[in-house]
Amino acid sequence: MAWFGLAKIALQAGGKLYANRQRTKMAMSDARLMHAEKMARGEETYQGKLLEARQNDYKDEIVLAILTLPIIVLAWSVWTEDPAAMEKIDVFFEYFSNLPKWFTNLWILVVASVFGIKGTQIFRGGKK
Repeated sequence: MAWFGLAKIALQAGGKLYANRQRTKMAMSDARLMHAEKMARGEETYQGKLLEARQNDYKDEIVLAILTLPIIVLAWSVWTEDPAAMEKIDVFFEYFSNLPKWFTNLWILVVASVFGIKGTQIFRGGKK
């Protein structure tokens, strides 16, 4: 008898998930229709090509490689236990920490822009 109760609960949960998925599809369809209507009236521009262009863009990978490079060099200096490399890494991060605030904010904004994140809060002190 307990198995029937569990089966009933599982069927109800599956039915709920299916209904939610169908409602989501309908809502997305309605959103696409509303967007198309706004484009037809000239209230919005077509953004599909912009999204397609960003999919073939390699800026994200280049920025990620640049940001990953210091971590790789740092790891290499620790694993090889080379005192000269460790000293140079310490000097690098000392100079890096003394960069002007405007430069670090600009760098964060550029990286955030490449990844599609709004970075303007940096210049407002984190306030929205």
